[in-house]
Amino acid sequence: MIMHPQLQLLVALQDMNEMIREVEEKGPELEGMGFKYAGLDDLRKAHEELEAQIDPRLMSSFKRLVGKFGHAVVPVVGNNCTGCFAQIPPSFVSKTNADRVQKCESCGRFLYWP
Repeated sequence: MIMHPQLQLLVALQDMNEMIREVEEKGPELEGMGFKYAGLDDLRKAHEELEAQIDPRLMSSFKRLVGKFGHAVVPVVGNNCTGCFAQIPPSFVSKTNADRVQKCESCGRFLYWP
C-alpha cells in the first residue's frame, strides 16, 4: 500500500521528535562519557521546515495525539492498530482509501501499513 504524502511527513516528524528528545535528554550524559553531540539546532530547524509542509488540521491532530499518547502515528500489524491493539476493518485497506490519511477508530492515532 502506498503511503499518503502527508502521512510520510507525519512519520518523519515523529521520528524527528524522537531524535530531538533523545539529544535533549541524553546529550549531556553522552558528552560526560566523551561522546560529542551536535546538530540540535539543525534538527530543530529541519523540524520547523517539515512542520510547515504539513496540513494545519493534520498538524493540530498530530500535536494533540502526541500530547495524549506520545506517539501519534503507528503501524498496522496483523490488521491491528499497534497503538491500542484494536482490530482495523478490512475496508481501511481498500483501494478507495489508498489516497487518504487514516485514523484508528478506537484511539484516533494516524495509521500506516509498513
